[in-house]
Amino acid sequence: MKLLWFIPTHGDSRYLGSAQGARAADYNYFRQVAIAADSLGYEGVLIPTGRSCEDPWVVASSLIGETRRLKFLVALRPGLVAPSQSARMAATFDRLSGGRLLVNLVTGGDAEELAGDGQFLSHAERYEQSVEFMKIWREVIARSHEPQNAVDFDGKHLQVQGAKLLYPPIAKPYPPLFFGGSSEAAHELAAEQFDTYLTWGEPPAAVAEKVADIRRRAAKHGRTLSFGIRLHVIVRETEDEAWRAAGALLSHLDDATIAAAQQRFGQMDSVGQRRMAELNKGQFNRADIREGLEISPNLWAGVGLVRGGAGTALVGSPEQVAARIKEYAALGLDHFILSGYPHLEEAHRVAELVFPLLPLQRETGAAATHVLSGPFGEIVANSFVPPPAAAPVRVSAS
Repeated sequence: MKLLWFIPTHGDSRYLGSAQGARAADYNYFRQVAIAADSLGYEGVLIPTGRSCEDPWVVASSLIGETRRLKFLVALRPGLVAPSQSARMAATFDRLSGGRLLVNLVTGGDAEELAGDGQFLSHAERYEQSVEFMKIWREVIARSHEPQNAVDFDGKHLQVQGAKLLYPPIAKPYPPLFFGGSSEAAHELAAEQFDTYLTWGEPPAAVAEKVADIRRRAAKHGRTLSFGIRLHVIVRETEDEAWRAAGALLSHLDDATIAAAQQRFGQMDSVGQRRMAELNKGQFNRADIREGLEISPNLWAGVGLVRGGAGTALVGSPEQVAARIKEYAALGLDHFILSGYPHLEEAHRVAELVFPLLPLQRETGAAATHVLSGPFGEIVANSFVPPPAAAPVRVSAS
């Protein structure tokens, strides 16, 4: 398993839909979360994209020197930047970071936001454009490793003549490509051009259907993919504590805010967003936050009442959260992109409580981890050393 965390570039909070307990989206906080994820052993971090966020490429670039082994999953947005320019950005980032770039294609699903960025294509046309974008992007980067590297392409939406990249990335043939989408067009695009397909946190049966469909489509192209899932996590030492924390997360949320958010989500043409909205149906019982929102054991749709995109969380004890992650892993998923509120504290909770219960894949070579011999924890009364934990503490090698 590869576990990634999340940099909250749209702000962070202890309570959804409220300014109480809120944290500003500033560099010092992004840096704290990135360093925590790096030192705790997360594989990488997802950096979101959209008008509600700071620019992901600028943020990711600013964090290269603050981290040692952490990878950055950064978004490409077809139609906002030319594919050859995006290829140069990706190659430069990969070179400067020592090969730590992961690329996430985002087609966009909010027509109002897309119009503000000068994009007026329909859902189907955006996918046509994305296919052309990725063909150019992949070919330009792949050929950058070769002597003769000019690329010509004449498509419906995009055209280039003599496009080339002089400074290739470290990754060959290009940095790993991630993509998520729930429409038929999205599944076909993933099967044809991407390395890892990402789904939002739907119940296991629904995820299994997606995995099977994309595997079937990929086989027609002679390809295989890996799979991942995007989830929030609310983990505490006991199940009761975790559900109380879930209730606290929504404790300052009012009905008007929920209604406004649900109306906004309903205006989007994203199939994935529609599937998220169907999981919660705008229901919120303050007396019992699990009623109607626990859509599968320990899978809670409460976050999606007001948060766009990933709207489900794993809620429970460490053993329950680990069991649910293993359940998804049994379906063929090996990338788990997690987050929690607030993101700094929850990164530590997940690492401390859940990591020891999972078979995590770790880097080898220069970025290998080693086991510290202790002591761990605060020395009591200047002489008494706490007994060792059940699992060793691991840190990145220098």
